[in-house]
Amino acid sequence: MGSANVKVIIPAFNEENAVGKVIRDIPKELVSEVIVVNNASTDQTEIAARSNGATVLDERRKGYGYACLRGIDYLLNHETNTDVVVFLDADYSDHPEEMTKLITPIVLEAQDLVIGSRSMGRPDKGSMTIPQVFGNWLATTLLNILYGANFTDLGPFRAIRYQSLLALDMKDTTYGWTVEMQLKAAKQKLRCLEVPVSYRVRIGKSKISGTIKGTVMAGYKILWTIFKYL
Repeated sequence: MGSANVKVIIPAFNEENAVGKVIRDIPKELVSEVIVVNNASTDQTEIAARSNGATVLDERRKGYGYACLRGIDYLLNHETNTDVVVFLDADYSDHPEEMTKLITPIVLEAQDLVIGSRSMGRPDKGSMTIPQVFGNWLATTLLNILYGANFTDLGPFRAIRYQSLLALDMKDTTYGWTVEMQLKAAKQKLRCLEVPVSYRVRIGKSKISGTIKGTVMAGYKILWTIFKYL
């Protein structure tokens, strides 16, 4: 990717068995720093991340958005000349080796935000629950109708131009993080693209889709966020 300075932010809550695999599969020739945000984990997530070469930050307030915001705050307070920021999950459901597909359009094709779309790709059987599939369809349909967007997924694997990320002024602290980024990108007329990505059954049990409470809360927050910014 030439001289592009790419940083990776990985929110992680109790992912000691998966986060090391995620870090090891990231193409090291593309990335200058891997930042794992240890989000109030009670296991050995921090040790696993450090032993695999990641910068580890602590965020004791539970919430996906809190963890992502902590990563952004770290970049803001360290003069790193960041060009592109990549977000992906710590559960090994994403395929980090596909990162080039997300970064290239930003560096070479002048895109601002690239979403790794599981809907356009080939998710493994059982990698997404029925509520997840339906929720993605409903949320992206609403985004496309209400905000003039053209998304097929709220996939967590995404890359964004650093200055564009700052301009979005992200606020959500929990489940609405991904949809907030996409609707704000649409409102600000950012150049957005989706690319197909692979998706596999995660390691361990999901803290969101793996429970009825998590699924309901995530669905409610996503819909609330969509209508909040109209």
